[in-house]
Amino acid sequence: MAGHICLDIIPTFKRAARTLDELLVPGKLIDVGAAVISTGGAVANTGLALHRLGVDVRLAGKIGTDAFGEAVCAVLRQQGVDLADDLLRDPDVATSYTIVLNPPGIDRTFLHCPGANDEFGAADLTPAQLQGASLFHFGYPPLMKRLYSDRGEELTSLMRLAREAGLTTSLDMALPDPDSPAGRADWLTILRAALPYVDVFVPSLDEIVFMLDPARGQQVRAAAAAGVPLGGLTPADVAAVTDELLAMGVAVVLLKLGEHGACLRTTPDAARLAAGGALLAQLQSWEDVSLHAPCFAAEVVGTTGAGDCTIAGFLAALTRGETPGDALRAAVATGSASVERADATSGVPHWSVLAERLRAGWPRDPAVAFPQTV
Repeated sequence: MAGHICLDIIPTFKRAARTLDELLVPGKLIDVGAAVISTGGAVANTGLALHRLGVDVRLAGKIGTDAFGEAVCAVLRQQGVDLADDLLRDPDVATSYTIVLNPPGIDRTFLHCPGANDEFGAADLTPAQLQGASLFHFGYPPLMKRLYSDRGEELTSLMRLAREAGLTTSLDMALPDPDSPAGRADWLTILRAALPYVDVFVPSLDEIVFMLDPARGQQVRAAAAAGVPLGGLTPADVAAVTDELLAMGVAVVLLKLGEHGACLRTTPDAARLAAGGALLAQLQSWEDVSLHAPCFAAEVVGTTGAGDCTIAGFLAALTRGETPGDALRAAVATGSASVERADATSGVPHWSVLAERLRAGWPRDPAVAFPQTV
């Protein structure tokens, strides 16, 4: 696992509100509870979720030698004594951190310092870190300056390096601020260059629509914020997005739909699947799959990291050689379990516990009607 890593500081809000403006009034003292201190970013969220599911993982990212860097290592070592061993510590940069404002009933707001993540590049991934692995997952290049600069040359080099080492490659994105340098980057050009080296692409719907068409993406995001399912898109629109991504060269698309679950679309080209590294080459009957899975019922405490945990459930299923339907259900089940805790990953159980909960008939949430639902 490689990519963005940071320290998350999550204050506990004691009361709900309709809007964040009701709470964040200038000059007002807001009474909050103890803060949850955890690691954040794709490396920590997806990596720790995989670890909790029982998958052997290595975590690769860049942090500083400051107090926040020490805190990141301490949190990781609470989960596994060797989980911080592969992190690159740079004394010349600050460790990235995020203050997560997540009051009950309101979508999250983030105060984020990119810090060391902006300095991460392809040279920071060593052959030794890839040795013995079957899967390489990278997360959040839109939050890592070197990876989206120069039309994404570093991102393409990074994914090519992992592919040439024989690993199945997986890539997750993040939604950049449209007014930021990342938001103004030419993401269509970046994706066209990088995706031929990506076997499993796992973005969220709002992220990828913005990257393919920024104007349309902002419309979808605004509609979703207003409560419109899928941001006003139809299942046919979602299918068109996944087909466009397959045409760019990926073999498998897991498209996260937030509270509406996730969609899975795979290439009809058996040779492309077979060329997808150690994991995809072993899969049977994964050609030309088009499925949707709604979320499972959960008492939501916090949604931080839910998408990252959804990815972890899917990747864990790939390592186990599961069928497409079972892999998709495992993905949304893992994401659903994660929201039952305030932090990103402590709600994720071991794979055996997750499987038993599924066997016991875990209720599903209502969902938008898709043609093929599992």
